Amino acid sequence: MQPKWEAPPRPLAAEREMDEMMFWYGDGGWAFWQVALMSVGMLAFWGLLIWAIYAIATGSGTRASRDDSGQPARILDERLARGEIDADEYGRVKALLTVGGSKRRSGSAGRS
Repeated sequence: MQPKWEAPPRPLAAEREMDEMMFWYGDGGWAFWQVALMSVGMLAFWGLLIWAIYAIATGSGTRASRDDSGQPARILDERLARGEIDADEYGRVKALLTVGGSKRRSGSAGRS
């Protein structure tokens, strides 16, 4: 008489060990450094995502909002203060900046 049900053959010890190692079926669990690394990675990911959304929403990444209209005069003042130019040169360049600025505002810059 043949039995109706037969138990499947048991895997060899080497095969069982390979399954436990490959698929983490063993009882070792996660090491502390793995949990810590995953936590730091998740915090960095969410932090960068929230920062990116904030930067896009507030427009803090744009530099076009700066007013640079007084920058040439400021640089000229700094050069005079450092002694790179004398008072005569300062007056000549300041006059050029003033005339050049009024030409640019009136729309005649670059035309002769």
